[in-house]
Amino acid sequence: MTESFRRDGEYEQYENPYQGAQQHASSPVNPEWPPPPAQPPAAPPQPVASPQAAAFAAEGAGSYGGDGNGGGTALLTAAPAEPGAPAPKRRTRGPLALLAAVAIVAAAIGGGTAYGIQELTGNDTVASSSTSTNVVPSSAKGTVAGVAKAVSPSIVEINATSNAGESTGSGVIITSDGEIITNNHVISGAATIKVSTSDGKTYTAKVVGTDSKKDLALIKLENASGLTPATLGDSDGVQVGDEVVAIGSPEGLTGTVTSGIVSALNRDVTVATDEGQSQNQGGNGQWPFEFGGQQFNGDTGSSTTTYKAIQTDASLNPGNSGGALIDMNGNIIGINSAMYSASSDSSTAGSAGLGFSIPINTVKSDLATLRAGGSDS
Repeated sequence: MTESFRRDGEYEQYENPYQGAQQHASSPVNPEWPPPPAQPPAAPPQPVASPQAAAFAAEGAGSYGGDGNGGGTALLTAAPAEPGAPAPKRRTRGPLALLAAVAIVAAAIGGGTAYGIQELTGNDTVASSSTSTNVVPSSAKGTVAGVAKAVSPSIVEINATSNAGESTGSGVIITSDGEIITNNHVISGAATIKVSTSDGKTYTAKVVGTDSKKDLALIKLENASGLTPATLGDSDGVQVGDEVVAIGSPEGLTGTVTSGIVSALNRDVTVATDEGQSQNQGGNGQWPFEFGGQQFNGDTGSSTTTYKAIQTDASLNPGNSGGALIDMNGNIIGINSAMYSASSDSSTAGSAGLGFSIPINTVKSDLATLRAGGSDS
């Protein structure tokens, strides 16, 4: 809930410390100064400012209340102090007050955003960014090595076993107690799920919710704590040509890092939703999908779903499904979900630089549904 603040354009009027000086003419004065005259002396001529300085002074008066604290030009037009008068008190309004107001507004907006996320996610707040948070340290900003070091602890390998066989995929940690986002096709129909973190620990996981229409699933590790959650970015801000990094477990090679760019946006990708087809990635090593009316990497079957995807040339291979597509600040902008291969033979299949990711904003909008059991429940 975002609140807005208003403040009058005029600053408060303060009492002039020089008023009433004539009433105290009989009081002792500094002997170094002559007594004040019966009538106030005529004001000395004011320095003539250039037109540019006058314009700047007028602008400063509007911005800072006209008290002279806005810049040097305003000081040229201030009336001289009377002899013996106390030094005027410095006012703390002006730029400092303006900055304070901005800070208050920013805090209110930030608080409202955090409240909204907590309402959506419950007690385990997901680290989420509406802009681009710098997860990568400034010394390594913009480097693949910096992104890999910062985000790898948040990426896991998932091994799912079912009656149809085994499948290997990846996942993204979103809470410190072990909530993980992955693809539905990675865990669909699984009897047991084992998850390995970047530090070599292995956990058993249970399915919390699935959404086959968006090819998303939420699983939860048992007896996990102190994990490193990823920061979910804003996929609406992604542009074609942006540099990206992909992290996952292709062919069971945990923590593999590749890089590339965003090749296209809003690609209509059609994937299978039934359990039998989902486990085919354990057979021919690839996840079948359809694009432009053509089927790739196998038969998608009769039960399919279509979603808008981010296309990337970062190398994706079998096992990258459910892993992260990351911007150069370390924010998760997509969940890797499909890849094109020129061959359906697992012995020759490999990345052709055509990978697809589910935008992270789709994930964030679906998170409450997944926590409630998903749309398939």
